[in-house]
Amino acid sequence: MRKKVIAGNWKMNNDLSQSVNLISEIKNAVAGNAVNAEIIVCPPFISLETASALVKGTNIKLGAQNMYFEENGAYTGEISASMLKSVGCDYVILGHSERRAIFGETDEIINKKNKKALSADLLPIFCVGETLEQRENDITKKVIEDQVRKGLSGISEEEIKSIIIAYEPVWAIGTGKTATPQQAQDVHEFIRNLIKEMYSSKIAENIIIQYGGSVKPDNAETLLSQPDIDGALVGGACLKADSFFEIIKSA
Repeated sequence: MRKKVIAGNWKMNNDLSQSVNLISEIKNAVAGNAVNAEIIVCPPFISLETASALVKGTNIKLGAQNMYFEENGAYTGEISASMLKSVGCDYVILGHSERRAIFGETDEIINKKNKKALSADLLPIFCVGETLEQRENDITKKVIEDQVRKGLSGISEEEIKSIIIAYEPVWAIGTGKTATPQQAQDVHEFIRNLIKEMYSSKIAENIIIQYGGSVKPDNAETLLSQPDIDGALVGGACLKADSFFEIIKSA
């Protein structure tokens, strides 16, 4: 039985004091409740060290929202995998559609990031997803297959066990639109079968595939009840402790 993984991607929200308040509220909500899910919070870079201290000793894990694929050097404004490890990160979100669309990240760049994260003992949350135009042109599965194959190129059977895949239909991120449970399940099942083809049945059965795209307390349960949806990568709804905890409870 695969565990559910609920990750909150704060994006470019919350300064340091706001981050402290939100994590404290999430800790209070989770404390004393039997939560059968992995919980991950992904604040902005400036709050990671403080967040690490706040979640220490709890069942809340820490993730970053991005990283660069080089270890160090003249890369102004970038953050390395080892830097993230040094402040206590366990996870890192890679290949998010906003990184692809706004910052021009290619599948090849994301593949380098996946490999670098794994080499630094960081667990990638590897995002894939199609645009509305691609869905309307009925090429969703082709787009997803290209992203998965290229993003995982050269990653071994042992390494893939440390990766979470997050399916995020771009047209549902921050729009209020959500893929229907069946639409989401269909793509998750496709990804799982693709992993089976690329690796093995056992790996496909065990890999965690999250759904992301306007996940909210009122739709989380129906999404998470689908057989191939193993959790959620939550955006806006993770910025309030009560709504984030409702999604955690749904898991």
